[in-house]
Amino acid sequence: MPALSSVLVPYAAYLRIYEPLTAFPEPERSHWARYARREGTPTAQDELRRSLADLLPTPPVVVRVHESADAFVTDVDGVVCVCPWRTRLRGWLALEELSAQLPGALLDAALPRVVREQAAADFAQWRQENPDARPWIRTAVWGVPVGWFVLFADEEREYTAAGPSLRYRTPMVQARRRLARGLRTLREAIDEGPLTESLVDVGRWLEEFHPRSLVELDYGGLVHALPGDALAEDRSAADAAEGIAALRSGDGEGAAEAYGRLTERWRAVRDRQFAN
Repeated sequence: MPALSSVLVPYAAYLRIYEPLTAFPEPERSHWARYARREGTPTAQDELRRSLADLLPTPPVVVRVHESADAFVTDVDGVVCVCPWRTRLRGWLALEELSAQLPGALLDAALPRVVREQAAADFAQWRQENPDARPWIRTAVWGVPVGWFVLFADEEREYTAAGPSLRYRTPMVQARRRLARGLRTLREAIDEGPLTESLVDVGRWLEEFHPRSLVELDYGGLVHALPGDALAEDRSAADAAEGIAALRSGDGEGAAEAYGRLTERWRAVRDRQFAN
């Protein structure tokens, strides 16, 4: 598909879990071990191209018939860790979210109702057979949920101007510790709200994975929705940490300032979604 070779990753960010090979049962563990030894493992751009190719037929293939056998691979202190794509499962989950976000008429124009209904029926049957299945990757479009930043520290920020790219990486134990502290602070300082609910949801997800996993927040295609200077100066994880620290010390004004910077930064990105 040469026509897709220049397609950019959409305006989406990703929260990924890389698990050590020991976390996987056989024969999956051996599959990933062989996979990790290959040269030229696929990238996020490759996954996007494959997904777009599935939408070209008539009717479009909104969810693959077979699950992807690909993964992202990284080395953590000499330990091979993999993040399975699980494209089919993520496709089903994304379709559920899409149905709740967009009007029926718009959905029907983009994805025929009969295709969506068949995908939903397939997912329901698959869920009965795989009740404990979960994705290794979460996706957010036109922004990054504030709760995701709570998992990371500013010194874990990795920014590259050429590209560009921006990501955070942290050990699972650190992500869980920061989330627990942040959640405790929020519950002591303010009433239950969207941020608290977001942290509870992410916390439950993190508990599903091996304690020696790596957690990664990748800005993905959002780097193209932020002006160069704004991306270079983006310290969202630092703002989230500052806001929680202020709440912990009883500094409501300081917390409001930190979260104000966060919300204003990402509101500007979301507003671009509806710009001509």
